[in-house]
Amino acid sequence: MVAKISTGGNMFGALAYNQNKVDSEEAKVLFSNRMLLSEDGNFSISECMRSFEMQMPVQLSTKKPILHISINPHPEDVLTDQQLSDIAREYMRKLGYGDQPYLVYKHTDIDRHHIHIVGLRVDENGRPLNDRFEHRRSKQITRELEKKYGLHPAERKERAERPELKKVDYTAGDVKHQIGNAVKAACYGYRFQSFGEYKVLLATYNICAEEVKGEINGKPYQGIVYSAMNDKGEKVGNPVKASRIGKSVGYEAVQRRMEKSGEVIKDKKLKERTRKIVAATMQTARSRKELEQQLKKQGIDVVFRQNDSGRIYGVTFIDHDSRVVLNGSRLGKEYSANVFNDLYSDKRKTDIQREQSAHQEQPGFTPKADIVSGVASVLGAFGGLLGSGSSAGGEPQDTVHQKRKKKKKKRTRRID
Repeated sequence: MVAKISTGGNMFGALAYNQNKVDSEEAKVLFSNRMLLSEDGNFSISECMRSFEMQMPVQLSTKKPILHISINPHPEDVLTDQQLSDIAREYMRKLGYGDQPYLVYKHTDIDRHHIHIVGLRVDENGRPLNDRFEHRRSKQITRELEKKYGLHPAERKERAERPELKKVDYTAGDVKHQIGNAVKAACYGYRFQSFGEYKVLLATYNICAEEVKGEINGKPYQGIVYSAMNDKGEKVGNPVKASRIGKSVGYEAVQRRMEKSGEVIKDKKLKERTRKIVAATMQTARSRKELEQQLKKQGIDVVFRQNDSGRIYGVTFIDHDSRVVLNGSRLGKEYSANVFNDLYSDKRKTDIQREQSAHQEQPGFTPKADIVSGVASVLGAFGGLLGSGSSAGGEPQDTVHQKRKKKKKKRTRRID
């Protein structure tokens, strides 16, 4: 189990994030603590805001009075709502926030169900509660809870930084939910710098992403529409607007993700690993298929785009270890689509030429055409010896038989 603690000053933002999940049926409220709300869990953001504001001190000695915690069990741990509620209460009590107002949400937007807690972290005087060594204490608490509830231990690197990403199966039904899960996992589990790279990533999981533009009341509008695809790359079923999935995968959110990805890829030099592996593989792979297989073994998928005539006009690398999506040209000119087109276009002809070249370098090699010509010459020579117009069949054999008879007569001839 892994807990992530965040603090901030925007209560509405924290509530809106969770409420959007509730509205899209990807989350629900498990319970509230010291909140002036109805017990059935059916309430709006404005009601939650009023309840928190009534308990928020007028004078604050911190700019970050809001607490937002996510608790993620191990993927193999399947917990009931009651167990998740008990874990949330005990965690907040041990961390020192048991008497604070807070809300607990259960998220089901990915296969591993987890909880989010939004609350206040200041006392009645506006001072932050004791947060000394908070992260260290949090880790100790999660270890204790794992033992108490018989859960799998989970390190930070195993948490939802890499959410589950599965191919959409249109025949399995509930397509909107499948698309939503995959899109969110792809958008926030990988780094990409263009909408084209985002599309290629989603296409590998049977999702088509398309930009839509238009006008609403005279104002320009831009959005994204997601559709399921079959294994042949054909769209199936009805498209789903990004707004039906959530703002987190809408046009503006994806644009922000692209900008942020560019900064992270540059600062952390994330493309260096991909470039080195691709460069080494290009030296050893003898065919496009072999290149794809060797890269896949090292955690990299390569996607080629071709036109009707077979020309490669695009290449994208998806590094599942570095979690980056990179068009070939981003790695350098030597990894662009034109380079791969020169390498792998008309491949059959190239392979034949290489095979012939390899054989010709072997000592004593005689081309097939020369062998046929030599055989014909030998047969022609025998034909000349055996008689004009004769073949290797019966007529030459009869001629030889006649000569033998003549020789035999000479041997038995009497001499007077």
